[in-house]
Amino acid sequence: MADGTPILLTRETGEGDREAVEGALQPAGPLRHDATRHATSPVSLRETGEENCVEVITFGCRLNAYESEAIKARADADGLSDAVIFNTCAVTAEAVRQARQAIRKARRERPGAKLIVTGCAAQIEPATFADMAEVDLVLGNADKSAPGAYLDRPEAPRVRVNDIMSVRETAGHLVGGHVIGGLGGRARAYVEVQNGCDHRCTFCVIPYGRGNSRSAAAGEVVEQVRRLAAEGYGEVVLTGVDITSWGADLPGAPTLGQLVARILKLVPELPRLRLSSIDAAEIDADLMRCLADEPRLMPYLHLSLQSGDDMILKRMKRRHSRSQALQLIESVRAVRPDTAFGADFITGFPTETEAMFENTLSLVEAAGLSFLHVFPFSPRGGTPAARMPQLAKAVVKDRAARLRAAGDAALVSHLDRQVGLTVRAIVEKPGLARAEDFTEVAFEGAGEPGRIVALRIVGHDGSKASAARI
Repeated sequence: MADGTPILLTRETGEGDREAVEGALQPAGPLRHDATRHATSPVSLRETGEENCVEVITFGCRLNAYESEAIKARADADGLSDAVIFNTCAVTAEAVRQARQAIRKARRERPGAKLIVTGCAAQIEPATFADMAEVDLVLGNADKSAPGAYLDRPEAPRVRVNDIMSVRETAGHLVGGHVIGGLGGRARAYVEVQNGCDHRCTFCVIPYGRGNSRSAAAGEVVEQVRRLAAEGYGEVVLTGVDITSWGADLPGAPTLGQLVARILKLVPELPRLRLSSIDAAEIDADLMRCLADEPRLMPYLHLSLQSGDDMILKRMKRRHSRSQALQLIESVRAVRPDTAFGADFITGFPTETEAMFENTLSLVEAAGLSFLHVFPFSPRGGTPAARMPQLAKAVVKDRAARLRAAGDAALVSHLDRQVGLTVRAIVEKPGLARAEDFTEVAFEGAGEPGRIVALRIVGHDGSKASAARI
């Protein structure tokens, strides 16, 4: 589980900010896109008078939110009007349920609109949506941003979902000159460098929705980053399902670290480059060198750890151990001491004992983590973990609450350490900025989104720092 973790995204949300908007494997709700607005909560466009608009409602991960921008652009290019497109998530049954609920609501609000369902849930469970009378078209992940996907073709089948494992191309929306940004206003933009996953963690359905790992060509990535920098974005985030696997399918098998080094060398005008969630098993030597030598690469890593117990990690089919995770964090801090770390964890995985959970709980302090994103385990049909002995829901929920409490305490400790420091932070919106190590900072005074300002941290409220302009 990398960038497939379910979250509610708003324009103000940045990479790694998942602990603030997490749905605990139950997405907090959809993000709606239209031509002029990114709403932070569902809004009926019928109330705005925009009867014939195309609206994209996004469930799930940041990659989905990024791809919804491509979907909106493709729908506009294809001349689609009076439609609602649902870009779904499949990571939990709750995510699918919420999508179905939103579809029914949309039909009530916009009875004449065309309702189109795409994304991971549509890819994995096409029949679920095809059986809904409200749905006009079901599109698989491979087709959702393809040329002509939203053309009015009465002769085309109502369900167009192909074998995702046969797909070899990725990030097709990078080709042809379209630049996608805006998920964080002018503060940051996102570039999809990779899609799919070659690993088969026992709890995860994402490979069946996304397919095997495929990488965008380095030249295309660099060109898009260059154009985003020219448009005034202060920070670019590299995103994907499993970005540390970038390059394995390209000629010469380049590494993510080599891509990062190439971007920073060829786009010197880019102020800041950030990575989305990464697998703790796959930080290559070039990436470590970039962390050590490139101040424009932000000192924050969000690790897909999932557990702090070796037996549970084996049963999850993860590729790292507890000690390897700790060694990786220690190695990064040795070359970049100011690096902050966040992590994804699953609590209540099948067969997890109290002692095993305590190993996860203790890892928060042992690793010096600052930001946690906690998921209560949710079984997904067809995965090996769904066939393992399950824990009582009350136990799963209790452990999630305890781990979140540990995460809250870890964040307070992190914020305590920031007091007195001077930081360079990128303004996300008036009065709110993000430091290089991803600390959220509230400040008074003017600040244009995307501008990098110097701030002195004077305190905090337990969730974000407070600072004065310098």
